[in-house]
Amino acid sequence: MREFNTAPLEVRKEFSGSFQTHPYECGWASEAIFFIRVEDLSGEGAKLEAAVQLSNDGVYWTDEGTGFDPMGKEGLFFVRVKHFGGWLRLNGTISGTDARFRLNIQLALKE
Repeated sequence: MREFNTAPLEVRKEFSGSFQTHPYECGWASEAIFFIRVEDLSGEGAKLEAAVQLSNDGVYWTDEGTGFDPMGKEGLFFVRVKHFGGWLRLNGTISGTDARFRLNIQLALKE
């Protein structure tokens, strides 16, 4: 049986501007899926962009190359990641006039 873990990184949290999720140590896993649930958004032209970052130590980060398509509506969105280091997180940017997003962000891991 394969090992599986779902980690809630951010729960019903409101974001504006630039942000990074809590990092998660996942060197044991071979597959990862980031889920973003946009529960609510406000502001004119509100748009969320998010990309996967990886780290060998959880301190210094680099872009992994996988990103979400820009999000501007409520819904559930995901990206898949393979061949990563010991730690993962998302780097996000919210744009638009007075833009705010309420998000649930989860990381599903499998070995």
